[in-house]
Amino acid sequence: MALQIHLCYITDRRGLAPAPLVPHLQAVVRAGVDLIQLREKDLACRELLGLAKTSVEISRGSKTRIVINDRLDVALAAGANGVHLGGQSAPPEVVRRHVDSDFLVGASCHSMEEALQAEAGGADYILLGPVFDTPSKRRYGPPLGLNKLAEVASRIRIPVLALGGISVERVRPCLEAGATGIAGIRLFQEGASVVDRICQLREQFR
Repeated sequence: MALQIHLCYITDRRGLAPAPLVPHLQAVVRAGVDLIQLREKDLACRELLGLAKTSVEISRGSKTRIVINDRLDVALAAGANGVHLGGQSAPPEVVRRHVDSDFLVGASCHSMEEALQAEAGGADYILLGPVFDTPSKRRYGPPLGLNKLAEVASRIRIPVLALGGISVERVRPCLEAGATGIAGIRLFQEGASVVDRICQLREQFR
């Protein structure tokens, strides 16, 4: 069965503050998000491992899968579902040598070349971005746009999740361009109710 990922929440506890992250994770899991990428780069290993274990426990028995940003060691120790690799991480083919076939390996990509390399290396899915302008992604250059998203999605067989500047109104155009789903931080952290937000996002897939 092909991997299905429609909604990916990327955590940023600092951006969520003063609200705590763990109750937010609980709400996101209850709302049925497909994937949570635990992306707390500044945490020391012991703190990150504790948060990872808590996240795995929160998701137990649900459809939500937990992947840890960059840290394969933490992902394995916490019993997470996978690891998400960035530009400075080990390549997917190296990670694949150390994990079971059902362990998810994701990769962040910013070009066609990177997307093709990730797929060839054994990645299960990619995050492609930034599709639209967003302050946090400007260091990667100008936004790729929907045409580049469509080009990449047409060339690779693994799921492509659109990232960067995604709003509820931009989900459907991304899907029409060939994206399997969308990923974001602020998209899942801003607004009064994350449950309502995820319901709004789900509506775009119908």
